[in-house]
Amino acid sequence: QVRLVESGGGLVQAGDSLRLSCAASGRTLSTYAMGWFRQAPGKEREFVAAISRSGGSTSYVDSVKGRFTISRDNAKNLVYLQMNNLKPEDTAVYYCSAKYVVPTDYSRNYYYSRPSDYSSWGQGTQVTVSS
Repeated sequence: QVRLVESGGGLVQAGDSLRLSCAASGRTLSTYAMGWFRQAPGKEREFVAAISRSGGSTSYVDSVKGRFTISRDNAKNLVYLQMNNLKPEDTAVYYCSAKYVVPTDYSRNYYYSRPSDYSSWGQGTQVTVSS
């Protein structure tokens, strides 16, 4: 089981940027598709972004397209979420997630957007955007 630790959250103003990091340990990250989710108080966990194990394919929820970028560095076992032009509605706890993918040529570009797809989760990092 891969272990995930998020960092980089904080309190910012609308229009600011943050970069979240997710450090993975215990397994080779290149065999995992990765995702970022968020959960605001009183709301369900929401898909934000996903990236295939190769990094060649990505997906985003419509509300963050053009503002957020997911990326990964398999050599460093790190996944990032660059968040630009933050809005108050981005306020939430952000979670990193991992799904093991059998390493084949076909699976290198698979990504996943449902919480139920993922078996490993970090503890979350709080992002608060003030207006």
